[in-house]
Amino acid sequence: MKTQRYNPSPLEVEFAKAISELKNEIQEYLTDNTIVNIKADLEADNPQVNIELQDQEGDKHEMVIKIIQRIDTTG
Repeated sequence: MKTQRYNPSPLEVEFAKAISELKNEIQEYLTDNTIVNIKADLEADNPQVNIELQDQEGDKHEMVIKIIQRIDTTG
């Protein structure tokens, strides 16, 4: 199915929602950090997921995932 709307596309929004809901599953892969919070901005041109982490020493870190769908191509 051809994408009719970008910025944000429905697929970008669904993908960002999925990542933000996977907190516990992602946590299993992080040995030295704990996920404190996950926040998704689903209305931005390119949806963004911000993940706040805290390491074993109490230092805070932030990871940012920006979701960008490329223009559809044939083939």
